[in-house]
Amino acid sequence: MATASVAFKSREDHRKQIELEEARKAGLAPAEVDEDGKEINPHIPQYMSSAPWYLNAERPSLKHQRKWKSDPNYTKSWYDRGAKTFHADKFRKGACENCGAMTHDSKGCMERPCKIGAKWTNKNIAPDEKIETFELDYDGKRDRWNGYDAATYAQVIQRYEARDEARRKYLKEQQLKQLETKNNNQNQEGGDTDDEDFEDALKVDEAKVDESKQMDFAKVEKRVRTTAGGSTGTVRNLRIREDTAKYLLNLDVNSAYYDPKTRSMREDPLPDMDPNEKFYLGDNQNRLSGQALEFKQLNIHAWEAFDKGHDVHMQAAPSQAELLHKYYKINKEKLKGQTKESMMERYGNAAAEEALPRELLLGQSEREIEYDRAG
Repeated sequence: MATASVAFKSREDHRKQIELEEARKAGLAPAEVDEDGKEINPHIPQYMSSAPWYLNAERPSLKHQRKWKSDPNYTKSWYDRGAKTFHADKFRKGACENCGAMTHDSKGCMERPCKIGAKWTNKNIAPDEKIETFELDYDGKRDRWNGYDAATYAQVIQRYEARDEARRKYLKEQQLKQLETKNNNQNQEGGDTDDEDFEDALKVDEAKVDESKQMDFAKVEKRVRTTAGGSTGTVRNLRIREDTAKYLLNLDVNSAYYDPKTRSMREDPLPDMDPNEKFYLGDNQNRLSGQALEFKQLNIHAWEAFDKGHDVHMQAAPSQAELLHKYYKINKEKLKGQTKESMMERYGNAAAEEALPRELLLGQSEREIEYDRAG
C-alpha cells in the first residue's frame, strides 16, 4: 500500500471521485483543502499529493513536499578571523612549544619558528585563538561569500585612488616642467592660465583610447574547447554589421526559405537579379564550389573504399583518408593513360597528323592479294 489515504472504494464511489476531480479541474467545484487550510491544485498528480504511508496522513496534502524537516542547529555565521581569547603571561603545560598558545601544537603553529621556543624562554607568549565549530546546511557549505566583510573593499578603493592621485601628480609635474622650459619669462597670471591649459590637456590624456583597441571592434572573443577552458584566440564576425542580412534581401513569402535554427538559406533569394550586382547567391553556391566540392568527393571516396573492405574512416583518420584519395587519383590518371595508349596502338589515332593510307580512304586498292584454302 503506497499511502494511508488510499482505501477500498466501490465502483460508484470511484466514479463519483473521478467526476469530482474532473469538475475541480474544470473549475466547476472548489479545490480540495489540505490540513493547513491551503488549496491543492487539482492538476497536481495523485502520486505527489498523496503522502507516504509512514507519515500517517489522513487526507491528501502537500506538506510532505515542502521543507518540513529543518535542523535548528544549522547556522549561516562564519569564523571570527584573527580573534584572540586569552593571553597568558607564563608557559602552560600542554601548550605549543614554539609560541605558547594552548589552541594548537608545535606542528600546526603558524608563528615564526624560534630558535629557542617559548617553553624554555617563557617570553613572547602568543594569545590563544578563538576556536569555533559550525554546522552548516547545504547552501551554507557552498556559499562562496560566506564570511566576507564588505568593508574590506574600501582598502582596494583607497589603493586605486592613491595610484590615480600619484599618476595625476606626476603628469602635472612633467607638464609644468615643459611649460617652464618654454615660458621662462611668464608672470604668475600666465602660470595660472597654464595650469588651466594643463587640466584640459590632462582630461584629454585620460580620455584617450588606444587606437589598436578601436581597430579591433570587429573581433569577438570566443571560448572554445581547451584543456584549461580558456580562449585560444579571436574569431571575426562572419558578416559585417553594415551588410543586409540574407533573410532581409527578399521579403516575399514565397521566396527562398530561411532556416532560423541553422541560419541557412539554400536557394538564391534574388534569382532574377543581375549576378554582377548581388553579393549573395545562396548557400548552395558555396556548397558546390571551391574546397567544399573537394571535401565532398573525399567523403564519397572514403565511404566507397570502406564498403569495399578498406579500413578507411574520414573522421577517425582524416590524414590517412586524404592520402589514400590522393594516391587513388594518381593511379586513376595512370590507368587512363595506359588505356588510351593501348587503344591507340590497336586502332590508331584518327586525330594524328599522319596521312591515312589510300585504301582506307577509298575502301579499295590496286594491290592483289591471293588467299589459300585456309583463308
